[in-house]
Amino acid sequence: MEPIKPVFEEITEQLNSIREHIQVIAVTKQVGVERTKEAIQSGIRHLGENRPEGLAQKLEAIDEDVCWHYIGNLQTRKVKDVIDEIDYLHSLDRLSLAKEIQKRATRQVKCFVQVNVSGEESKSGIAPEEAIDFIQSLEAFDKIQVVGLMTMAPNTTDDQVIRKAFKGLKLLQLQVSEKQWAHAPCTECSMGMSNDYLIAAEEGASFVRIGTALVGSESEAKQ
Repeated sequence: MEPIKPVFEEITEQLNSIREHIQVIAVTKQVGVERTKEAIQSGIRHLGENRPEGLAQKLEAIDEDVCWHYIGNLQTRKVKDVIDEIDYLHSLDRLSLAKEIQKRATRQVKCFVQVNVSGEESKSGIAPEEAIDFIQSLEAFDKIQVVGLMTMAPNTTDDQVIRKAFKGLKLLQLQVSEKQWAHAPCTECSMGMSNDYLIAAEEGASFVRIGTALVGSESEAKQ
């Protein structure tokens, strides 16, 4: 696999040409501890994991001042293992999860509400038309701060379909932020991955989640 630093610099330059202050999250779920350490040494400070086991392995081995993002579906029974170890949760999508976070967290957690903008059955997230009511209901949980919305692009190579989904999330994020709810400032959009992060940036992403295009995949390298 190629060195991470020049790739990170190229991606950062691409994003800065579109808009400043887009935060790159290096998704390290498909690489091990050493490759993750290389990412940190390359200047990356935001790391994303999608499994409790992967997060625990990295936390045990890495003693660095980094910001941890949990970006995958989080089972309620795993909340206790994860919630106090992370800085951001990108997959809050149901009331049962909110209740478990409230029960287990020892501090307020920055959360993205996951919205299934595309409506694909294979994707997690609440329906766009249910998002505002759901976010309003989270006022009852003082351990949760809704900092923004998250979505995953439709499974297609059609850039216009992808762009439409990202536009939809951005519009919804603005609608929530206009409510000026103390528990849900909702100023951020987490959208865009390895194949579509530039489209996401053009449509208003403030966090992009890049895995293979940035740090690679050790499973693919072994094949």
